[in-house]
Amino acid sequence: MSGPDPAIAAVRTAVREFLASASPRDEVYVAVSGGADSLALTEAAAFTGGRAGLKVRALVVDHGLQDGSAETAVRAADTARELGADTAEVLKVRVEGAGGPEAAARRARYGALRAALPDGHGLVLLGHTLDDQAETVLLGLGRGSGPRSLAGMRPLDQPWGRPLLGVTRATTRRACAALGVDPWQDPHNEDPRFTRVRLRTEVLPLLEEVLSGGVAASLARTAAQLREDTEALDTLAGEVHLRAFTGEGLDVAVLATEPPALRRRVLRRWLLDSGVRELTDAHLRSVDALVGNWRGQGGVWLPGDLVAKRAHGRLLLEAPQSTT
Repeated sequence: MSGPDPAIAAVRTAVREFLASASPRDEVYVAVSGGADSLALTEAAAFTGGRAGLKVRALVVDHGLQDGSAETAVRAADTARELGADTAEVLKVRVEGAGGPEAAARRARYGALRAALPDGHGLVLLGHTLDDQAETVLLGLGRGSGPRSLAGMRPLDQPWGRPLLGVTRATTRRACAALGVDPWQDPHNEDPRFTRVRLRTEVLPLLEEVLSGGVAASLARTAAQLREDTEALDTLAGEVHLRAFTGEGLDVAVLATEPPALRRRVLRRWLLDSGVRELTDAHLRSVDALVGNWRGQGGVWLPGDLVAKRAHGRLLLEAPQSTT
């Protein structure tokens, strides 16, 4: 008796290995768009999760951005149930806010998925593939976002799980074909107005041609290597943070003995924990200069109308005093 199609088997193996390491308790959620990646993921989650005693619950987000989106969402939920999901629910959202339609849709989608979790806890599987990881690395590289961005998406970043980061988009499409499933083709995925679409349809194919293939896999492998390095440095930075934190600020004497790359990680954690958002590399380097290049300079203005300053051997974060 022959086994499953190789593409189906590849997706199932990836999901089985992920679930074994993530160890969800009783149930797992799958974000379903109706595309090939999420449908192949749903089938694999139902197949492997069912054998592990897990309930598989599909969540379909209807962004309402296209004509017929409600019908598309219902069809995706029906297909998820046909593929073995125990339940399938459609979540309607409003896409609004700053940052353009892509960013606004992403915020709405992730917000709805998180809100669907009981008490905010659980595991949501996302259909990001090796190709998505390669695109993420290229975006980070082009924007000069640093190693944290180049490290790409984590396989497990609670409550999000990404079992397919080692599986190609072509594999999920072959899996759907073998399953007899006709995935939904999102027209936004072909719209050249979106940067990620041009990366997918123009930049990566050109790189594959010029560099004789294997570029997507190489980028994903680079992301995994950088992620290991980043996590190791973050662990070391956490230890330095414990020694430097005084309750009100950071002890400059402790920070001054550390390499700048490690020191900036400590500063990043401190500033984020203190409520500073939208930090840039320029912000961090300016605050770091209060330690590594101290000349008695004034404070550094940061997002949120806050100021980092050095006083009495400590770094402090304050709201500026009003002059009125």
